[in-house]
Amino acid sequence: MKTAALFALLPACAVASDILSIAFRAKDATELHRVIRSNNHLDYGCKPVIVRSEGEHKLHALVSSDQLATLKRSLDPSLVQIDTMDHINKRQEATAPIGKGDRFKGGKVAPRGLGSRKRGEQVNLGPILNVDEVYSAMKALEKEYDIDMFTAPFKTYEGQIVVGGVADGDKKKDKKGKKDKKGKKKDAQHIFFTSGIHARERGGPDNLIYFISDLLYANEHRTGLTYGKKSYTHAQVKKVLSAGIVFIPLTNPDGVRHDQANSNLWRKNRNPASAIPGNDLSVGVDLNRNFDFLWNFTKYFDPSVDPASTNPASQAFYGTAPFSEPETRNYRWVYDAFPKISWFVDIHSAAGTLLYSWGDDVNQSNDPKQNLFNPAYDGKRGPVEDSVYKEYISEEDWYNVALQANRTTAAMVAAGGREYIPQQAVGLYPTSGASDDWAFSRWHKDKSVTKVYGYTLEFGYATNFYPTSEEYVQNIIDTNAGFMEFVLSAIEIGLKH
Repeated sequence: MKTAALFALLPACAVASDILSIAFRAKDATELHRVIRSNNHLDYGCKPVIVRSEGEHKLHALVSSDQLATLKRSLDPSLVQIDTMDHINKRQEATAPIGKGDRFKGGKVAPRGLGSRKRGEQVNLGPILNVDEVYSAMKALEKEYDIDMFTAPFKTYEGQIVVGGVADGDKKKDKKGKKDKKGKKKDAQHIFFTSGIHARERGGPDNLIYFISDLLYANEHRTGLTYGKKSYTHAQVKKVLSAGIVFIPLTNPDGVRHDQANSNLWRKNRNPASAIPGNDLSVGVDLNRNFDFLWNFTKYFDPSVDPASTNPASQAFYGTAPFSEPETRNYRWVYDAFPKISWFVDIHSAAGTLLYSWGDDVNQSNDPKQNLFNPAYDGKRGPVEDSVYKEYISEEDWYNVALQANRTTAAMVAAGGREYIPQQAVGLYPTSGASDDWAFSRWHKDKSVTKVYGYTLEFGYATNFYPTSEEYVQNIIDTNAGFMEFVLSAIEIGLKH
């Protein structure tokens, strides 16, 4: 794994002045493993990652000023040094603000993205969408373009609903208010986009809402779309819509509302069921460790690997059972409601990569017996440098998922010039309970369901969960070009696998 890819995991610094990005440095990696074991409550981003660089080892974390003082008192400076990442901390003072009020006027003003604008047109999208504006934008899209909307059945712990829509280019009614004679094509939706599962990864819902609004606007006005240096014709717009896109822009509204109110880099949802009294960090579940994919990692993975956490105070706490959370049960419901979905993207930040299955171990296509359902390999999954176990994927599937990742990232690079790396998910670190792997694993367990190729798109700049205003706009350009390319490639590769 490249050092650049590893550093893509480094956590961001929050706007809150009491949160600092730091680096532990040690000659011996064993000392950093001791730091992790003794301080498993710290925020290491997605998970602790020890990086070897220039003859030493580094470990990055997010800490409060009080935690930093405690660490400096407890660690032997001859073995472990602590540096504050001033270049990151100063940069984050200019993070994009969160919107106040409702720019969509309760659904009366439709959002419009960047790709449908005329060349040279000056556009100010404003600040990052707040939670209420996400709901308002969805209402506006329904009103303006007459698309189908839905409310997922499971409310969050704080009683919020999760809403989604279907964009396929078909009007529900004609201009006279009558139903289209052709009607809606039942079960014709093949693409599924979600965002906002990790609360602190700001801009994900915006990326998706502005993309869908661009598609619908371009379809209505018979135009193409342009994102940076990447352009698409009106015919391609219609082709993308013909694939049928199911989208949920905000899957974790409780967590996002909390993060936006506190700027404390909150990642999880807000379910307090497993919380430790007096420990605010122990509230919530990492929703992207809560899916039924090797969820019970202490059983399925080698003990040396930590793909999730049983500690409620951890950023990667996996919950009390697979699908214990209403937010993840809503994902599962979508696949039942739209059974023809065959391509899925869960939108995250901030690592600059597109990840494809599998995420538990290195892929191989030679030995079908080495698969996630074979109990003979329980306790052996995860280590990426051994030859004991590697996850089976057919040659055809492997080719298809890698081809898609390469095409999508190439479009994103072409649009904005920034680096985006296509790679197998385990290339970052082994994971359990992730949405993309669960989506792909469903067919492997039950051949009666549609096979889904699942992806995690990590947009944005490395280390930067809270983008600046300039980065926020560039993220929209990059991801929207990527979404166009993803659907076009899915159609070419095949909407049925």
